[in-house]
Amino acid sequence: MELELGRATFPVTEYFTISFRLSGAPLERYSAFPDLEGFKKSGKSSTTTTRIVEGRTTTELTITQRYAAYAEGEYTIRPFSMTVNGQVARSAGATLTVGPAPTAATAPPPAGSAPQGIGLMDLLFGKPKPQEYVEPKDNAFLALVPDKTSVYVGEGVHVGLYFYLTPSDQGLLDFYNFPGQLPGILRQLRQRTAWEESFNEQEIVPEPVTMGGKPFLRYRLYEAEYYPLNSEPLIFGEVALQMVKYRLAKKPAEGLDNRMEGYKTYRTAARTIAVKPLPPHPLRDQVAVGSYQLREAIDRTAFRTGQAFTYTFGVEGEGNLAALNAPVVQPRTGLEVYGPDVQQELTRQAGRVGGRKVFRYRLVARQPGVLPLDSLLQLVYFDPETGRYDTLQPELRPTVRGAVRTELPFRARTDDPYYQAVLFEASNRLQPLDAYRDVRRYATYILAGLLVVASWGWWQAKR
Repeated sequence: MELELGRATFPVTEYFTISFRLSGAPLERYSAFPDLEGFKKSGKSSTTTTRIVEGRTTTELTITQRYAAYAEGEYTIRPFSMTVNGQVARSAGATLTVGPAPTAATAPPPAGSAPQGIGLMDLLFGKPKPQEYVEPKDNAFLALVPDKTSVYVGEGVHVGLYFYLTPSDQGLLDFYNFPGQLPGILRQLRQRTAWEESFNEQEIVPEPVTMGGKPFLRYRLYEAEYYPLNSEPLIFGEVALQMVKYRLAKKPAEGLDNRMEGYKTYRTAARTIAVKPLPPHPLRDQVAVGSYQLREAIDRTAFRTGQAFTYTFGVEGEGNLAALNAPVVQPRTGLEVYGPDVQQELTRQAGRVGGRKVFRYRLVARQPGVLPLDSLLQLVYFDPETGRYDTLQPELRPTVRGAVRTELPFRARTDDPYYQAVLFEASNRLQPLDAYRDVRRYATYILAGLLVVASWGWWQAKR
């Protein structure tokens, strides 16, 4: 686990970032990102990178906190540390230079502060007089907000659980044992007929928003993207959240605690999201669903028969990349295909889930001529925005030159990541050809020795 700081010099209109990178282990918990003087926290994003090489899967998770500067100037970040899954990572800090905006821009508005209580002063002398308390009306509410009312099978729908309150209600309300309530809330939000991609955000901070022309503070309690696996509707029942609500003294007195702690439960309205089946198609049950584009690449410009080259079939866009399978290569005479290696980068940010999935193939042509990759690799998918099926096909058509190779001993390239683990980790120590014969001879000697010892013991016992 390691910490990464963003650029030290940037304009006031851009964000400074602090990230931590976790490899080879699931994220269980992490401490809050530090507060920086002169900066406002402005949301987080998470990126998951998955690599599959020779059947071995490695996953890397990056959580990034964005900071917006209030004004131009030079700022000093003091050394800080963060704890992730019980491991402590430390940063030496940095000196940041925030320059002017390239164009006229307005500095980010200051964030609403976290709910705070009314000031408490200890009573110095005598007993407090009995107080009468009243429960003021608040404008807070709990909401479960999907970004769509209906989706296709396999299409993602973003669902957020938010708590809203007005700035004037901050002194009246506070969170009550939210970590203890969260597991029960998550159980109510789970959908047995959908794939869920959660946003991994654990720190709850207020965000200034406007609803109906009125200012509110919004707390993101949970966010996830749901991908229906069949045409059953997604049904979200009523979700409850218990909060601390203070009753205020009817006649406030100096030197007394003029509020009394109580509890109030807020509930969401039930939500149902209709799920539509995909239109008829021979591959309807196999195709990926999403908005995708093809990004292809090839590792050389000249191609010869008998020489291996790497072709990259990259899919970018929004959708359930975990359900996107590698394109099947159509067999072709005189062409050998190896792989693919798979790498997936998943980004969750601003209520959207997308990323990139890359398939790398190694090809060796035995015969010269134009290699029609568009007829060898195809990926059919359904685009929910257009409501139609589409196909991603390569546009590259490399021309292979050279003589026909009937017998082609394939030689792996040492700079190819597919073979690096095997070639560089393999031992170069010579092994004798008669190793197994020596083992058999030594085993015979041991058995003969054991037989002699046993015979001598039997002879001694008879005497």
